[in-house]
Amino acid sequence: MTTTSQPSVIIYTHPDCTFSAAAKTDFRRRKVAYVEVDLAKEPGRIPELLKLSNGERVTPVIVTNGKVTIGFNGGY
Repeated sequence: MTTTSQPSVIIYTHPDCTFSAAAKTDFRRRKVAYVEVDLAKEPGRIPELLKLSNGERVTPVIVTNGKVTIGFNGGY
């Protein structure tokens, strides 16, 4: 059997965003693995962010097992 390992959590971030920093800190504290997409380093992925956020250029956008959350208000 072949399985494709996809990250269960993807966080779209920007370095100047305090909410992005808080989300990453929270995920690390809770030992939740995630993949970060830093849009300052990967501007070619901004269209992905816009699609997930209905055209809003906002961070963080957190995708957990396919569920999209815009912003960060502390753990869940």
